Amino acid sequence: MGENCCGEVKAGAGVCELNLEVGLKQGQKRAACPECGTPGKPVQRLTVQALLGVSLAEMQEGEYGFCRTAGCRVVYFLADGEQVFTQDQVRERVFQKATELEDTPVCYCFQYTVGEVRNRGKVILEEINAGIQAGKCACELRNPQGSCCLGNVREMVKSRGKTKQ
Repeated sequence: MGENCCGEVKAGAGVCELNLEVGLKQGQKRAACPECGTPGKPVQRLTVQALLGVSLAEMQEGEYGFCRTAGCRVVYFLADGEQVFTQDQVRERVFQKATELEDTPVCYCFQYTVGEVRNRGKVILEEINAGIQAGKCACELRNPQGSCCLGNVREMVKSRGKTKQ
């Protein structure tokens, strides 16, 4: 089962981080993206299926990883490196690949964009937390990274505060 900090987060709680070790068996290493070589985050097959914009007949069997490297075109890859899916093959723009674009989603469940988080960050955090508490979060399926967006949103709010000072 994938990481789900959304179900455990209370409004004002600590930072929800993207744990790259979630989904690994004991002693297992994270597979590296075949294009950039960066270790990827294991992601549920169901997440990949939900986000692909190409025929699912193209999917091969195996464990998929998520590449969060901004300059890399790969989004999902098979752990053995035999298959990759790129940004142009997924249904949503991937936050980690396009943080500079104002209309890039940061929160896929509640549809908040980079521009909105930059402008109303703390209010948006409260709204996301309220949505999570109301059971309206589906990050494992809707977020391309296959886990909660709160770490990304909180990091944007935090870095915005540093640039304003």
